[in-house]
Amino acid sequence: MNNVSSKKSFILASASPRRKGLLSEWGFEFEVIPSPVDEPDASTYEGLPADVAMALSTFKAEQVARLHPDTIILGADTVVALDAVLYGKPKDAEDARRILSTLMHHTHDVVTGITIIDGLTNRRQIESDMSRITMTPMTPAQLDAYIESGLWHGKAGAYGVQDHDDQFVKNLDGSFTNVVGLPLELATSMLAKFGIEPCNRNS
Repeated sequence: MNNVSSKKSFILASASPRRKGLLSEWGFEFEVIPSPVDEPDASTYEGLPADVAMALSTFKAEQVARLHPDTIILGADTVVALDAVLYGKPKDAEDARRILSTLMHHTHDVVTGITIIDGLTNRRQIESDMSRITMTPMTPAQLDAYIESGLWHGKAGAYGVQDHDDQFVKNLDGSFTNVVGLPLELATSMLAKFGIEPCNRNS
């Protein structure tokens, strides 16, 4: 018996405009409903980065699934890891400065967890993807300008790889879209297992 849902749309349980933009660009139809409960701070977790990212993505998906039990939910969360230290979204400008001042001198990992829950079948799938980033250190003036710009707001690790035409990224090993906020290759593969395909995909 095939228990894959026949629904072709889903709910994105994330307020991230970057995840929304990536999925839209790839032709998916979905509704955005962020979790009604604030997610825990990734920096307070202990454990492997992938485990933390998947746990946070599941938290988001489950919170929305409770309110919308008859549809498919996709939750995602991204954490940045340097050695054993996890970095989530900065609390304020000074926190963003602290995080960037550390990360830009080291190669670090960007990990996104994805959780898909189908309330119709009680199926769920949880996966993660990792990319490695080496940044070009910012000058003090560049760091000041970036902090002043506010582009760090709401971004794990206090930066976006898509900002400033990647001038601060020296090397990226892995999925570019993972660093933006959602590894589309993995997300597309996972959604396909729930019967969801991009609406404008060429056959």
